[in-house]
Amino acid sequence: MLPKRLVPTPVGELTLVASRSGLRRILWAGQAPPERCEDGSCDVLDEAARQLRAYFAGDLRRFDLPLDLVGTEFQVAAWRALADIPFGTTVTYGEQAQRLGRPKAVRAVGAANGRNPLPIVLPCHRIVGADGSLVGFGGGLPRKRALLEHEARFALRR
Repeated sequence: MLPKRLVPTPVGELTLVASRSGLRRILWAGQAPPERCEDGSCDVLDEAARQLRAYFAGDLRRFDLPLDLVGTEFQVAAWRALADIPFGTTVTYGEQAQRLGRPKAVRAVGAANGRNPLPIVLPCHRIVGADGSLVGFGGGLPRKRALLEHEARFALRR
């Protein structure tokens, strides 16, 4: 069983799940968490919760956590590339595919982002459609909009 921690946020309660190697999943309210683990005091969970609170307070723009990403080589590359999208900005799926050196892999990028196990930490909410519209987000478009509005509010601060 993996350690987990519940964290209240402005976009709903999140369940953080970690392995010994790092943060593995962030689940939205209503998503089934793994079985309860007695070791709920894992350091990575404490740090992830602290960084999420700092992000929602407007004091953190980039997460710095050990991650335990489980997926294909392409998925992991796509997920890691999300961390390079600056706070308060958006890019299209096509731009993300270009950044990965796979300009024709737009649909594959979309599919990988749809399986992003660490929303917010790996900010797939910063990906928009080719026309700038809000599309595809596992947490739902209202949460995506809320996260982008949150970042826009704090982006001008620094």
